[in-house]
Amino acid sequence: MRTVSDETPETDVSVMVYASGPDNSASSGTTPTRSGVARRLANFETLGAALDYAATSDAGLNFFDARAENPRILPYSDLKQQAMRHARRLIALGAQRGDRIALIAETGPEFVATFFGAIYAGALPVPLPLPTSFGGREGYVEQIRNQLKSCDPMLALSPPSLVPFVKEAAGALADVQVLGWDDLDGLPAPQTTLPQAATDDIAYLQYSSGSTRFPHGVEVTHGALLANLNGHAVGVELRETDRVVSWLPFYHDMGLVGCLLSPVANQVSADYLATEDFARRPLSWLTLISRNTGTTLSYSPTFGYDICTRRISSQTRAGDKFDLSRWRVAGNGADMIRPSVMDQFASTFAPAGFDARAFLPSYGLAEATLAVTMTKPGVGIEVDEVDEQLLAGHGAAADGAEKGEARTRRLVNCGYALPGMEIEIRGPADEVLSDRQIGRVLTRGPSIMTGYFRDAEATAACLSDGWLDTGDMGYLKDGAIYIVGRAKDMIIVNGKNHWPQDIEWSVEQLPGFKAGDIAAFAITTPEGEESPAVLVQCRTTDREERARLVALIKEKIQALTGMSCVVELVPARSLPRTSSGKLSRSKARSLYLSGEIQPLEIAA
Repeated sequence: MRTVSDETPETDVSVMVYASGPDNSASSGTTPTRSGVARRLANFETLGAALDYAATSDAGLNFFDARAENPRILPYSDLKQQAMRHARRLIALGAQRGDRIALIAETGPEFVATFFGAIYAGALPVPLPLPTSFGGREGYVEQIRNQLKSCDPMLALSPPSLVPFVKEAAGALADVQVLGWDDLDGLPAPQTTLPQAATDDIAYLQYSSGSTRFPHGVEVTHGALLANLNGHAVGVELRETDRVVSWLPFYHDMGLVGCLLSPVANQVSADYLATEDFARRPLSWLTLISRNTGTTLSYSPTFGYDICTRRISSQTRAGDKFDLSRWRVAGNGADMIRPSVMDQFASTFAPAGFDARAFLPSYGLAEATLAVTMTKPGVGIEVDEVDEQLLAGHGAAADGAEKGEARTRRLVNCGYALPGMEIEIRGPADEVLSDRQIGRVLTRGPSIMTGYFRDAEATAACLSDGWLDTGDMGYLKDGAIYIVGRAKDMIIVNGKNHWPQDIEWSVEQLPGFKAGDIAAFAITTPEGEESPAVLVQCRTTDREERARLVALIKEKIQALTGMSCVVELVPARSLPRTSSGKLSRSKARSLYLSGEIQPLEIAA
């Protein structure tokens, strides 16, 4: 079954004229919500041209501290001037068209100005991650080293505090200069003619959040980016009162494309919390939304909603602390969407005015720039209860509720193809499957990458005749996509397919465990058979209690999935995460098999 989005909106998707009105900013002193210019929905030839136009508006970016206070203001007019100065500095340093400029993607105006400076200079900015709590200095330096080797930059730029890390990572590489933001600011910016980019030129390289040992830099052209940003604006039915609020990291595609480049290309003001500040004080995200006097567009993976629900005190009335009534689009993507978590968030924050119809699930990946599909605004989350037995056999996704089956899995409608995008579900012989047949998800359209940077083999493995094999499994139902899981994560036991999410979910039903505490994956037993293994973070020091928990977990998994699993308790905070905060099953498996994650002792 193939779906093609060819709907023509009733309004012109290229230009929307908004009347200039009174300042409608999120708080005193920030850039206004109303842009004061005719709204163009990313209909530009290049990203530089998009900033040129945004600079004629009143909109801009605002960077808040951990308490959602003391904003640093960057109007788009100022951003353009700073970026052009940086472009001249980069050219004076020897940057030529197509050269890579590695940037540690700190949430701040320095990164943004340098990113656009590289764009104006004709170079390719390459956002790289900040350190995470897992892995320490050594793990971070190794990750940055591997990504620097992959993108082969002529220059790496960093927050001053991280320059020693980046210099260490770049130490074995030839001709990579490392500077801090302040170092670049101190260089002269001699007048020079800036190069003119073309629509088909590569704009930047995007590394996925899991890019560590074998990173793949996704090549995103100006045309692919702007097509995706236009589709995103049309999909959310962008309004003159909309304002973006985000804590997502700029090195992740949802944070970079959806929450930074989209506001620029669509002349929308945006308010930011640094990702590390959100991790410490997640409710500051909701505080910032509450201050918004316009309507809010804000996005998060499932775990962001989950952590907010868990952090609010049982003694705190959400309605006394927050006003979420203007949260028009509460986007959800970047990972499997968990209906139970979203239901709990909606219930917890309904007294604060949150409307569950604001939830807007989506599906996408960096190789498609960002979004491939989106649901319709104002609909909320729609679920399909699917028979687990058919999921395991990769047959038709029959409605378990209709059949009266006890074991079903709730899958979320992730929406419909963006304008110009196509989706097919294919089977083992590459045949196109019909509605509700589970198979590989393929997509093509104007937002698809040109390939992986300097990696023809990896490109050929996922791109053929314009079709991108996403690596995901799913099915179509009435034109909407439902994602079942990642093909590479699947656990096959005795010829039967099992999704790690189902195993993890079964453990989460036990008191004291939550999403992120459990990692399920396949291992090979000493007898040469494939078996599921489950690592569960445990906080108790009592060995008798640990033994009881292992038995309880095994019993729960057996009851809900019918499988016997190897269950290991591991220390708290030992399961690895990607740079965007998602659980990394593949890395957990690697660390477990190598002995770097040591199970806790239990009573005999």
